[in-house]
Amino acid sequence: MLLIPAIDLKDGRCVRLKQGDMNDSTTFGEDPAAMARRWIDAGARRLHLVDLNGAFAGKPVNAAAITAILREVNGEIPVQLGGGIRDLDTIERYLDAGLSYIIIGTAAVKNPGFLQDAATAFGGHIIVGLDAKDGKVATDGWSKLTGHEVIDLARKFEGYGIEGVIYTDIGRDGMLSGINIEATVKLAQALSIPVIASGGLASLADIDALCAVEEEGIEGVICGRAIYTGDLDFTAGQARADELGLG
Repeated sequence: MLLIPAIDLKDGRCVRLKQGDMNDSTTFGEDPAAMARRWIDAGARRLHLVDLNGAFAGKPVNAAAITAILREVNGEIPVQLGGGIRDLDTIERYLDAGLSYIIIGTAAVKNPGFLQDAATAFGGHIIVGLDAKDGKVATDGWSKLTGHEVIDLARKFEGYGIEGVIYTDIGRDGMLSGINIEATVKLAQALSIPVIASGGLASLADIDALCAVEEEGIEGVICGRAIYTGDLDFTAGQARADELGLG
């Protein structure tokens, strides 16, 4: 079970939001590259970046901060990025810059043809981010709720040849209220590709619960607010996951 630290970027800073609200952000660092180094030194085996401004603007905004992170990481561990990625040229530039995985969210839902083209052109590098509330997928930085069911879309996208799905429960994100284990397991059971859990990780108890269902197809979990506030010690959490899970 991979614990994947999230570095959410807003105006070049490292922040955390509550339930995706750009007006409810807390700044945890002014230097994104230094934050990346902090998590690598703590034992992270993958990093999760989000261009928050990009998610709302529909185009990359925090490219300078992302480039600085990639220079710092320098290929030591894989890095994945989501937020505002809407065209193949942007994907190619980011992969050339050193990203391992591109996360496509809103564009996958609104333009499935683009996702299919991306999965074909950049096989092995495309992950879909499905953000949901009460089982319904949200888009545009979580500001719009669609009528699409998470499992239906995930199955459709799996057929395109994507690498995996990141499933975020919007209602829990940034709230330290615990992972939605039931919904995550239900999604993982419906797919043959890996699922990464996201939204609400708060404690070692959440890691225990995820490790107990890891074999259903849950590859990892995004770690956000809890590792920044100190509610969860990242190194201890990854050690627990390695002890209980498949590592």
